[in-house]
Amino acid sequence: MTEVLIDSIGQHADGIAEVGGERVFVPFTLPGERVEIAREGERATLLRIIEPSAERAEPISPYFGACGGCALQHMNRTTYAEFKRSLVVTALAHAGVEAEVAPLVDATGAGRRRTTLHVRKAGAGYMRAKSHEVLDIDACPILVPTLSKHAPRIARALQPLAGDCDVSFTLSDTGIDLSIRSERKLKPVALAEFARAQKLARLTFNGEPVFMARPPAIRMGKAVVEIPPASFLQATAAAEETLARLVQDGVDSGIGKVKSVADLFSGVGPFALRLAEGARVFAADSDRPGIAALVKAVNHVQGLKPVEAKVRDLFRDPLAPIELNPFDAVVFDPPRAGAEAQSRELARSKVETVVAVSCEPKTFARDAAILIAGGYRLESVVPVDQFAFSTHVEVVGVFRR
Repeated sequence: MTEVLIDSIGQHADGIAEVGGERVFVPFTLPGERVEIAREGERATLLRIIEPSAERAEPISPYFGACGGCALQHMNRTTYAEFKRSLVVTALAHAGVEAEVAPLVDATGAGRRRTTLHVRKAGAGYMRAKSHEVLDIDACPILVPTLSKHAPRIARALQPLAGDCDVSFTLSDTGIDLSIRSERKLKPVALAEFARAQKLARLTFNGEPVFMARPPAIRMGKAVVEIPPASFLQATAAAEETLARLVQDGVDSGIGKVKSVADLFSGVGPFALRLAEGARVFAADSDRPGIAALVKAVNHVQGLKPVEAKVRDLFRDPLAPIELNPFDAVVFDPPRAGAEAQSRELARSKVETVVAVSCEPKTFARDAAILIAGGYRLESVVPVDQFAFSTHVEVVGVFRR
């Protein structure tokens, strides 16, 4: 056991202390705190807080510390917001990008509408911190109330049928969509019986839909989108609305009226469907079922400008300048790997406005540097918080030629 003073905090939210000239990382601690630790190399386990920081907050979950999910529940709101904003500031600085970063926007809303629980004989829940053991939970306060109340119960009820498995939940406007990954071979009739008993909207087993009482659907702007199994959906409804508003504001604040927009890495269309209320939209994504869902939604709603949606792998086959130049604005929202190839093509284009959305500040910063080198100015950077108490943060950047 060692008594140390925490003097700073790392990018993964661990407190950092200096012991014998070496840095030691201590989870769940804050700068200025004097704590007792058990050291294991460069990492340590927190044993006791001797002198707590004034910035310390009471965790909202009884599982905090044991659960491997949340990392930041011990921070008060001010410290929490500044820490998340700092992740974006640091990433931009490392990429050599100068930009003013706005205050963090809270988009956690009513909680996450998606989660994955692990099911074992010991129970159902998330993995314990730094472990492959499952922590059995009764509820999770960062989920929307319906999932917080029912997801652990449904997952536990599944164990006798599916054995050890991973269970993904999505709360749609039409009910709970459940996806199971298991090594067992189960008959669809048994799974359908389980789904009916739990009043599920849909049940998917190892990638194959085996039961559907009604299609899981989400309203996006004027449209209603039936969500395919495994297609991407923002973690909270509030984040989807917030990101869409920031994208729309970025597109609209350019010079002149925007008549045509490209939405790249569009998914099922949370941006495209809203942008189409005022402009023609071209949407592209490699997710074939997602594009099909977008097309179906467009065909069943009135009051939108024309929407063209295509299946296209933008990592391997990004839109070239000759394809980009007809658009007044381009929006892109790639996976964590970012949009390096597409950014290089945009840097060679004549598109006036680019709005970049990212769930990874480091790849956002890399792509921003590419656009800036190609003649764009980074006009605004807004960090958005939808993954409550995690070290993940969304970013929306607006670029002008």
